[in-house]
Amino acid sequence: MKLVQFYDPGRGTGVGVLKGSTVIDLTGDGEIGSINDLLNIAMTTRMSLTELAGRMIKDDAEEYAYDLLDCEPDAGVAHLVMPVFPPEVWGFGVTYKRSAQIRDEDSHQSIYDRVYHSPRPEAFFKATASRCAGPNAPIGIRSDSTLTATEPELAYMLGVDGEIVGFTLCNDVSAWDLERENPLYLTQSKIFTGCCAIGPMLVTPDEIPDPYGIEITCRILRGETVVYEGSANTSQLARKLDELNEYLYRHNPIPPGTVVSTGTGIMVPNDRCLMHGDIVEISAPKLGVLRNPALQL
Repeated sequence: MKLVQFYDPGRGTGVGVLKGSTVIDLTGDGEIGSINDLLNIAMTTRMSLTELAGRMIKDDAEEYAYDLLDCEPDAGVAHLVMPVFPPEVWGFGVTYKRSAQIRDEDSHQSIYDRVYHSPRPEAFFKATASRCAGPNAPIGIRSDSTLTATEPELAYMLGVDGEIVGFTLCNDVSAWDLERENPLYLTQSKIFTGCCAIGPMLVTPDEIPDPYGIEITCRILRGETVVYEGSANTSQLARKLDELNEYLYRHNPIPPGTVVSTGTGIMVPNDRCLMHGDIVEISAPKLGVLRNPALQL
């Protein structure tokens, strides 16, 4: 099942099921106002999101055209928002061989290759909901960075006890020059306003039985010109999702609704770093297109 969150100026935030090109509203009489609410009910009733959402669809439910919701956020117009309001976002890095090679070359160090081959993965705290952008909302370019880049990734949302309850796309926006100057600057490289984009939808595992065969594509548009296009497949992931979870949960209580981003296999060239006004499009079959403009902070 494909779930979205949207904002309707007459009603506030709503939750919908995407069927074809139509979003069917689940908000109804206000029992739920977010996918976080839906997840809490699912955990209490021990139902999957798919089963619960299916039961909540009403014959007279309001419907929206997805294409019309997929627009620039405006308080006066119905539009998509991020598909979950995550209490925490965590990221993993160097999960693709290409990422290790290029990051070592650019930093003139071997630390990334060592992490790639190490039993312990690179894990870092990435964001909270207030630092995230939803579909068509701006991602940030740090004012103290000259090389802020997009990192297109598969992400998943957690329920309880490490259960993966849905998949989505993530843009792990990162100030590469800060991290390359000194690895101790990683936190500043990773965490800032608009450092993470999530969306456009949350897709339940029954629709993605194999998360290791997803082709992720990234395009960067500068005006009318496509200045970069690249792709990677999650079959190239060196670590399984269960392994990432195992390290994430070690002595670390993770609240339900947390989003985990799995690392990127798409390494944008340095000369295609983000500029103010760029449009970044990240897409994957079944997961839709996550589109965001870049904003100089």
